[in-house]
Amino acid sequence: MRNSSTGAKLGNNDPCWCGSGQKYKRCHQSRDLLAKLQGEEPGKPSSFRPVKPGALSAPRPVPERIPRPEYALTGKPGARIKDVIKTPDQIARMRLACRAAREVLEITKRAVKPGITTDALDAITHQACIDLGGYPSPLNYMGFPKSLCTSVNEVICHGIPDSRPLAEGDIVNLDVTIFIHGMHGDCSETVGVGAIDPASQKLIDDTRACMLAGIGAVRPGYMIRDIGRAIDARAAKDGYGVVRAFVGHGIGERFHQDPQVPHYYDPSATFAMVPGITFTVEPMINLGTWKHSSWEDGWTAVTADLKRSAQHEHTVLVTERGVEVLTLAEGEPQPFAF
Repeated sequence: MRNSSTGAKLGNNDPCWCGSGQKYKRCHQSRDLLAKLQGEEPGKPSSFRPVKPGALSAPRPVPERIPRPEYALTGKPGARIKDVIKTPDQIARMRLACRAAREVLEITKRAVKPGITTDALDAITHQACIDLGGYPSPLNYMGFPKSLCTSVNEVICHGIPDSRPLAEGDIVNLDVTIFIHGMHGDCSETVGVGAIDPASQKLIDDTRACMLAGIGAVRPGYMIRDIGRAIDARAAKDGYGVVRAFVGHGIGERFHQDPQVPHYYDPSATFAMVPGITFTVEPMINLGTWKHSSWEDGWTAVTADLKRSAQHEHTVLVTERGVEVLTLAEGEPQPFAF
């Protein structure tokens, strides 16, 4: 390995090229040697190399005592639900399901650190769902093989947990959904792995701001397109790309139901927001283009330019007065009061 500024070969006791202040042998030397063996570029932080798929473990079993959604065995979602306005009983059960989803997400977030594999995070999420008496909703939905979606760096969404260890400087979105009390609760958050670069931290923070801008447009009498309009306007301030291929969705007894919620301004999204409907607001915001490409696994979507992407997600309820966020962390106040 050579010093990037002088071109001289780095010795074991020289300061590491990454600027950490540590000796090269105690910092990046072993990772550079591994990168060289794997045919990658030494001296380039692993978090800035394109993500490559690792090995998959078998889907994790769910105890028979756990109530299952309709697709658990076949992989096929049930018939479309036409009446999306929920009764008071359904809303009460949605609150419980969303509270459980947030609890599982917080458990999984605490486990994120350099060196842990996304498959290990999947195991943590899976067990946390079962411990609460719930079913991890992603498992076998349309054949998805895992209980959690882990989207790392340039992966936009639907990343499949595998044997790849997270590296210092990575960012990862953890998308948790649980089926419990007959309802699905859904939330996600992008977090940094160890110390991350300022641009990645800003992307994470601004993506959360985009999500909140969208939620702030939720109120009775408005249309779904108003959510995307608000997100688009916030993202445009920093020149981000707003993903168009994947949208938010209605949720309840079914994992996905009406309405679809574009996160960009779509004039045709005229579904009227009325009290009693629940859906997700989950913008995917890219450092570069909004366009994507897909891996051969049929699930993993990545940015077309391989620049980083972040996502935050809440499930919300339209109320008579405005909006109630159902997936807040314990003790977190409602962000809006109309």
